[in-house]
Amino acid sequence: MISRRRFLTGVAIGLAPIGAAAHAQEYKAQQAGKGTRIGLLWPGTCPLRAPRMEAFRQGLSASGYIEGQNMTVDLRCAEEAVEHLPQLAAQLVDLNVQVIAAIGPVATRAVQRATTTIPIVALADEMVQAGLVVSLAKPGGNTTGVQLLAPQLNAKKLALLKELVPKLSRVAVVSDPGNSRTQLPPLEEAARSLGVQLQVEEVRREGDIERAFQAAKSGRAGATHILSSPFLFAHTKTIIGLAAQHRLPAIYEWKEAVETGGLASYGPSLFEMWRQTALMVGKVLQGAKPADLPVEQPTKFELVINLKTAKALGLTIPPSLLQRADQVIE
Repeated sequence: MISRRRFLTGVAIGLAPIGAAAHAQEYKAQQAGKGTRIGLLWPGTCPLRAPRMEAFRQGLSASGYIEGQNMTVDLRCAEEAVEHLPQLAAQLVDLNVQVIAAIGPVATRAVQRATTTIPIVALADEMVQAGLVVSLAKPGGNTTGVQLLAPQLNAKKLALLKELVPKLSRVAVVSDPGNSRTQLPPLEEAARSLGVQLQVEEVRREGDIERAFQAAKSGRAGATHILSSPFLFAHTKTIIGLAAQHRLPAIYEWKEAVETGGLASYGPSLFEMWRQTALMVGKVLQGAKPADLPVEQPTKFELVINLKTAKALGLTIPPSLLQRADQVIE
């Protein structure tokens, strides 16, 4: 069991400049001001798995915020116990950070309840329907951010799963209830148009993952659809192992899952989304008001297929699908 102290202890992350030449970085740092403190609220475990912090570092560095010169990041991790998010959000507010980056809708709501004055930059699946902002063009309040378009992408992922498994008639949807409120309706509509039945399995704790796959198998699902969720992605290896054990083709959001052994993924670049979030933090620090700073969205999406995993599952990937793939892992 993780102690209360672990949940409530802050971690200051040192961020080093990467990428551009040191002299250019130093000039930008001088423009950015000194003593900047940035809060980062993460619903998962610490340390954050790659490529999150690497991308966040790059975005901050590109904006002129460099550890050791003018900036500190105060990171708070809920260790997957979302009930601790309000306490951790309150800690960041008490630290008088200049801006808080919140990952996922649950973390964002926790920060919004904790402060109406400190700017918030959220990275979430959907911003308007989740009630985080009033509109994409004019977010209002103290929150702006980057949205992943997960609800819309889930319909595309289901169609791709149907191409991967042409005779597919029943799909088990692995869902994190804290993140799925806006994701399920478009997926249900897509399922009806594709003639596919959905079997939704909710996962709140790590122990629920194995139960979800057992239910999928006993319910005769022909494949699994993994919804967007920081919690679910944190347990990618466990999910991939169970999918292989139960011989269930699965589709994911991030290519990192496929590189680890998953069958296929379709979504934006995880690295770019975290980098983009940090760049928006930089804009806020340089004077942009969240209320007037439009929510940003990904513009490029990647289809990645793992042929080795397909072979292990006895699947033959259609040549047309392989031609459309941005990356094929053999």
